[in-house]
Amino acid sequence: MEHQRKAAVQGLFYPENCTKLEIYFQKFNAMIGSGIKSKPIFKVTPRAIIVPHAGYVYSGFTANVAYAIFSKNPAKRVIVIGPSHRHYFEGISGSYFESYETPCGDIPIDTAYLIDLAKQFKIGFEPKAHQNEHSTEVQMPFVRHYLPRAKVIELVYGKISSHYLAKIIAHLLKDKENAVVISTDLSHFYTQEKARRLDTICMEAITSLDSQKLDRGCEACGLIGIKGMIEAAKDLGLKSQVLDYRTSADYSGDSSRVVGYTSAIIY
Repeated sequence: MEHQRKAAVQGLFYPENCTKLEIYFQKFNAMIGSGIKSKPIFKVTPRAIIVPHAGYVYSGFTANVAYAIFSKNPAKRVIVIGPSHRHYFEGISGSYFESYETPCGDIPIDTAYLIDLAKQFKIGFEPKAHQNEHSTEVQMPFVRHYLPRAKVIELVYGKISSHYLAKIIAHLLKDKENAVVISTDLSHFYTQEKARRLDTICMEAITSLDSQKLDRGCEACGLIGIKGMIEAAKDLGLKSQVLDYRTSADYSGDSSRVVGYTSAIIY
């Protein structure tokens, strides 16, 4: 087995140069502004976040708002959970490597913890699920920047029930040394107007922690992850707040076929 989980989409979804990557984070934080940063929600310490996974020019700001708040979490490990886009399989796969490649240096993977987790839950290893998966990979430069002392675990899911994923998430969050990242984009390729209508359903479900609302029209590539997170949060008595929403049209100017992005914190 390879020692390093190779970055497959650097230079495509985000810069492959560390200096350029750091400039992105500086710009995103400048865009947040001191007015927003003074709001009470910025004083919260999230246990988990829900973030998008498109190219940073499209969804990086939306993700960054969540990571800026997430940075206060003293977690020893961050478990990044995302859907498989290119490889169909049943179940959930873990990153059984020693480290995760990012432009600003490798992040150690907590393989010992992953092996222990896999003994309690069915977490296999599907190499193809990790080779080119961007949903989880685009989160890693954020994790390295905002939680530099944390180790990571990458979990990519295929066909799996949200109830089973919820059990895994609840188990993870019962340990105060863990923090969870749920990766998802929202609706794809509708008009701006229709996208907002569908995406509002998703955001209302997250805000109210009501997974049944998701079945009323929410379209998301990480829908199972959102459902699992909502169920786990309810089980643990946690709260949630949506932070930001926008679409690809905010960058491209094309409102005829857009992709929706939101970020939220679970605390």
